[in-house]
Amino acid sequence: MPNSHIPVITIDGPTASGKGTVAARVADRLGYHLLDSGALYRLTALSAMRAGVALDDEQGVAQLAQVLPASFSNGDIFLAGEEVGALIRAEEVGNNASKIAAFPSVRQALYALQLGFRKAPGLVADGRDMGTVIFPNARLKVFLTASVEARAERRYKQLIGKGFSANMDDLLADLQARDDRDTHRTVAPLVPAEGAYILDTSDMSVDEAVEQVLHWHTLL
Repeated sequence: MPNSHIPVITIDGPTASGKGTVAARVADRLGYHLLDSGALYRLTALSAMRAGVALDDEQGVAQLAQVLPASFSNGDIFLAGEEVGALIRAEEVGNNASKIAAFPSVRQALYALQLGFRKAPGLVADGRDMGTVIFPNARLKVFLTASVEARAERRYKQLIGKGFSANMDDLLADLQARDDRDTHRTVAPLVPAEGAYILDTSDMSVDEAVEQVLHWHTLL
């Protein structure tokens, strides 16, 4: 690969483990590009919902993913030129994204799109299979985890802060269901990549997690 010399840091983990926030801050500190791979699946799910494509129609969803008009700029997320960062964080979109992410043809459709984010001076990629499938030769691989209770509390605060309604019991159930889908799917299941550093953020602040990742980066 012509860009194989460009350093990549992968940060994988379950929903609400803090990987998105940590990845964004690490990228900012290092001056690297950022890939929010989960956003691509959420954008695909939103596209399917808007187009009236059934979420169990694997080929229909995959066709949307192949031509997904997604772009990222200054922390904003765009779908066909419309800023949809807040819309794709809704729980319904997140749940649907988790469902379609289990489809092999959807994952394959988004594969090349994700590889294209590897640009100089470097990339921080967060998701569920960044270190295992998309960038298996990344310079640094991190797997963020946290208890389901801690993750539910974080998601609750996040949703309330953005004006969405939320129920803690429902969030716990949703996270457990997502974890089960993500870890047991046949294609790219959620597991730590070979050689990944495991970071449990249950009792850590975002700043502490960022500093730990940056420390590991200096060791390479």
